[in-house]
Amino acid sequence: MNNKITKILTLGPTGTNCEAAAHHYLKLNGIDAEVELFSTLEEAAELVAGNDKGYALLGCIVYPDLHNLCFPFLGKLKLQDVFLFDTFNMMLASCEEHTEIHKVATHPAPQSLVPTEYKKVFSNSNTHAALMCKNGEADACITTSKSVENEQLHVIKDFGAVPMGFSLHVAA
Repeated sequence: MNNKITKILTLGPTGTNCEAAAHHYLKLNGIDAEVELFSTLEEAAELVAGNDKGYALLGCIVYPDLHNLCFPFLGKLKLQDVFLFDTFNMMLASCEEHTEIHKVATHPAPQSLVPTEYKKVFSNSNTHAALMCKNGEADACITTSKSVENEQLHVIKDFGAVPMGFSLHVAA
């Protein structure tokens, strides 16, 4: 275990499963470090790759472009750890309690949870999907229970928590 981690870089905005997993990892391993959030994991990977500041990149194993965090960074990033952590409950939610749904904001990873009759509008994270819904860019969203609470959305369907794998990469 690398206790030299000074900062975990992961997917934001605040309230993502990745942020919760990062804090869980730090607590579980007794590491005193910060968590910094980014719009994409690729953006965070650029800062971790090849530096010696003790940064680590935390990603979710279902991140659709996880291969883009591996192969383009060969020799710059190395996989240090993989762990399991349950996500927040995944939910289909809307801004209004009784609203007609046409467009659903979703991160590409859980897009299969969007009912087939709705158009998908893609977001950078589950939390971002909730913000898109709240801002009227979509009628509903696939998001987390944390984001439903934070944005005061109305639950249409609760899919429950998902046992999930998370990866931790550090500079090679």
